[in-house]
Amino acid sequence: KRRNDDAYTPENKGDKRPDRAVIVYSQRLREAYRDVPLVIGSIEASLRRIAHYDYWSDKIRRSILLDSRADLLLYGNAERAIVDVAHRLAAGESIHNIRDLRGTAFVRKRVPDDWQVVDSTSIDLVGPVTKPVNPYVDTSSDKCATTAASAESADAVEVTPVTLVGSAVDNREKSVIRIPAYEQVKDDSALYAHASRILHKETNPYNARPLVQAHGDREVWLNAPPIPLETDELDAVFELPYTRLPHSSYGEARIAAYEMIRHSVNIMRGCFGGCTFCSITEHEGRIIQNRSEDSIIREVERIRDTSTAFTGVISDLGGPTANMWRLACKSKDVEAKCRKLSCVFPGICKNLNTDQTPLISLYRRAREVAGVKKVLIASGLRYDLAVETPAYVEELVTHHVGGYLKIAPEHTENGPLDKMMKPGIGSYDRFRAMFEKYSKAAGKEQYLIPYFIAAHPGTSDRDMMNLALWLKRNKFRADQVQTFYPSPMATATAMYHSGKNPLKRVTRGSDTMPTIRKMSQRQLHKAFLRYHDPDNWPTLRQALKKLGRADLIGNGKLHLVPPRQPAKRHQAVSAGRPSAGRPSAGR
Repeated sequence: KRRNDDAYTPENKGDKRPDRAVIVYSQRLREAYRDVPLVIGSIEASLRRIAHYDYWSDKIRRSILLDSRADLLLYGNAERAIVDVAHRLAAGESIHNIRDLRGTAFVRKRVPDDWQVVDSTSIDLVGPVTKPVNPYVDTSSDKCATTAASAESADAVEVTPVTLVGSAVDNREKSVIRIPAYEQVKDDSALYAHASRILHKETNPYNARPLVQAHGDREVWLNAPPIPLETDELDAVFELPYTRLPHSSYGEARIAAYEMIRHSVNIMRGCFGGCTFCSITEHEGRIIQNRSEDSIIREVERIRDTSTAFTGVISDLGGPTANMWRLACKSKDVEAKCRKLSCVFPGICKNLNTDQTPLISLYRRAREVAGVKKVLIASGLRYDLAVETPAYVEELVTHHVGGYLKIAPEHTENGPLDKMMKPGIGSYDRFRAMFEKYSKAAGKEQYLIPYFIAAHPGTSDRDMMNLALWLKRNKFRADQVQTFYPSPMATATAMYHSGKNPLKRVTRGSDTMPTIRKMSQRQLHKAFLRYHDPDNWPTLRQALKKLGRADLIGNGKLHLVPPRQPAKRHQAVSAGRPSAGRPSAGR
């Protein structure tokens, strides 16, 4: 269902912005200023730059460039592109001639003659695999030859020669990859999954090539991603004279999103985790862009000096993740050639620097700023990375946890975890052991709050049952749970729409995976996460019987749900809090 509220508008009202805001605002601007160049950006535009699955309408929509009638789309944070476009327009250049900027997308009538087009399906074959010739068929006699010919005729397999794409790789500066057209992907889910796979393979700015996708008689062209900002450039962006306040027209109205981040500091950009349900990489990139320690501390001081609501607590030093600041590939050459979607899946890459001691220095320096009483870490923590530097975990747990630390194992079962590109639950267990150890040493009673996703592609009912059993064994009772939402361009969205796995080569005959599309099954998966809610017990009892696990219905500690409904409605459990009984830290 659609939201009734909006954390970005005054008083959380949900009717202040139109649906598909970029399209609506762009069309109104085009009507009012027909001849003025129109450039679009934002997370909404970034994630809809090619044909994409739209969850609201449950169909494939065209690139937002066509529906918005924009001249140019800037994807990602795009500071360099914004400045370049502004200077070139100011110098009198036509918007229609700006075709060479990284991180931009636009519509053109045809591919220029001096570009070599590489068909993406020749790189990553989509379709049935050609049956190999039987090496044991003896064609020396007429009889055997006739038999072999009859067998080949019966199989009716058309043998096609293998096409090697060599020249395109040699001439990367003038080669563009053609992914299947909008008209193809909207009717063929395997081709959609294939297009998604190719797009994600072309995200490293140091080796990615432009992409082109036909929309009718027009071509949507995506230039390669922008080169990451250097530290001094990022510092300059973050130290512009921002007011750090909502627009004055809002007056004293409460804006929930602003209140959450008003005293937080963004220390980096990007994420190399590669989680398939997340779109950070498609927007900010896989290579981490870092601010300097001095710049971060200056912002902390600016918050102290300018915010009348500041009470001495910095609510977060983080970004897309809490602990990837200054982490990078050990080799610039390897980084420039790498085409992996994740640096930490299925395990941490041997080329990745995982030393988080620079964060320890940053945290200590931030705590020492005059007027700062507490520095919290609220961004998502990659616990599989954190355990690589035990001293970092000790520093975090001892000084920067406000009683509860939220982390996101997302699941316990390997099937869905592999589809998410998340580490196994063993990594969580290692981190929990450290968390408990250092909390006890600091004399603090602190708790881990794990977050899980229901109804993610590749998740079976049995997977959710096993997750519910893990939650009960570990005495967790989640009040609010997250159900998978297919955001545009995410790999998991391609899984949801196609039933295919774009993490591997996609063919029409390749294995399919369970996708949870029916509302009844989505509600069941959510019910497993809230196994303790009596309202869910009838649904869970029915599901357990269907799974052949009626033995889990009973009143004992090893049972998941009781056999009967309670006489009175149980009191609701507070959000995210572990079950009653003051469990040990981390439980």
